[in-house]
Amino acid sequence: MVHPVIIKIDGVTFGLKEKHDFSWLIPLGTVFRVFDQQDSGNLSFGIVRADGRKQFVKYAGASTIHANTTGNPAAAVQQLQSAVSIYEDLAHDSLIQLTNHFATDEGYACVFDWVEGECLHSHWSFPPPAKYEDPRSPYVQFRKLPVEMRIQAMERILDFHIEVERKAYVAVDFYDGSLIYDFTAAEIHICDIDLYHKGAFVNTMGRMWGSSRFMSPEEFQLGAPIDTITNVFNMGAMAFALLGGELDRSRERWDAGQALYEVVTRAVNPDRSLRYNAVAEFALAWREAVAQ
Repeated sequence: MVHPVIIKIDGVTFGLKEKHDFSWLIPLGTVFRVFDQQDSGNLSFGIVRADGRKQFVKYAGASTIHANTTGNPAAAVQQLQSAVSIYEDLAHDSLIQLTNHFATDEGYACVFDWVEGECLHSHWSFPPPAKYEDPRSPYVQFRKLPVEMRIQAMERILDFHIEVERKAYVAVDFYDGSLIYDFTAAEIHICDIDLYHKGAFVNTMGRMWGSSRFMSPEEFQLGAPIDTITNVFNMGAMAFALLGGELDRSRERWDAGQALYEVVTRAVNPDRSLRYNAVAEFALAWREAVAQ
């Protein structure tokens, strides 16, 4: 058993597999929160700058305790560096905004504007079944919102992914852990799009990265195409998570009416040829159903 090395920065503690230099954080401001439970190999920090503004800093290079067994600090650094162009290409009102990025002596850091809100899959605080049952769970709180507010949130997600599609990207590893909901402002924010892929591609992994709750059949199939039709499934699965029974896609668990249910059911058809061909086409059918 590996005993973690306890790190303390500005009164906030967290564990790593080995010591690491975080002196590069000092000029950025004061650390008020650390997110150390991601399996990506990244660490993230909430920072308060000297002027009072908050920032979110994602960092790769440290040996985190919760990283995937296939991961390592060098691979995490390479992945985070590659993600910079994705955030720049897909800049959008609903996406967290990248403001800076730089190399450190031992890793790489990306700096984002902080957004207020709660992650809808905060597995570190509310692992299942608490996510679905605990009244303090952000997911439970979101599901208690009026259906109109949840539809509006889903439409913001669709708007972003129409832009993703327009710029020829495929969403990879998009799930409810990529969503931050501000209950005060009633706004949804998207984060963690590091694995989005420029252009359609072929599945060379078998089971790809992602949450199986949101993944299409082709994301489990070696040699299958991953493209805009895959994006459509992902959007439909998200709609069922926000407005229905998640993996229970029965009509009884659906909150948003028959017309919209039929649209979303088509989006998650296991047969690719029966889905919408693009997120924009799905979104058009969605809006027509909402207007009925």
